[in-house]
Amino acid sequence: MTTKRFLSAALVAFPLSLVAQAGSTPLKVGDSVPDVSLKTEAAEPVRLRGLVAGKPSVLIFYRSGWCPYCTRHLQGLAGIEKDLLAGGYQMVAISTDQPPKLLEKPDLQKLNYTLLSDSAMDAAKAFGIACEVDEATLSKYKQYGIDLEAASGQSHHLLPHPAVFLVDTKGIIRFAYVNEDYKVRMEPEKILQAARTAR
Repeated sequence: MTTKRFLSAALVAFPLSLVAQAGSTPLKVGDSVPDVSLKTEAAEPVRLRGLVAGKPSVLIFYRSGWCPYCTRHLQGLAGIEKDLLAGGYQMVAISTDQPPKLLEKPDLQKLNYTLLSDSAMDAAKAFGIACEVDEATLSKYKQYGIDLEAASGQSHHLLPHPAVFLVDTKGIIRFAYVNEDYKVRMEPEKILQAARTAR
């Protein structure tokens, strides 16, 4: 069994325990995008509202490059990027990875769309999708070589629920999908379909 398959199987073998942030409710259709700051792989700041003001955007929240479900989903999204671009959209994927880690995995280096760091989890908190990993799960992760603090450069032990938000140029959310099950992701074709009808 390859390391990747073993890791994937291991993650399925034990439940991920997350505790939702107190008072957090995911943003919904009609809500405004929070005015939060993200960072590029070069650690350059990017204001989210400024980014989406340029063109309609597909915002993908994923956990990290260490997550096999995330990398598989991001690779699948590459297949719809051309159609999204033709429809006037930009695609932006946001994770807890600190800037130097964003493109650490070879599979992610092949992607053409933008990856941004939300290592402080300010965006995930503002979108209402931040959850805290409990101590038991942290210990399990470490057994499999997953170090949340090394990945994010932070000690908050937070991860986002995987989510998709379609946002117009006024910063208004036109479509929202959040799933608390980290193994379940919105299929690329369904994202494309939502993009075609959201504006």
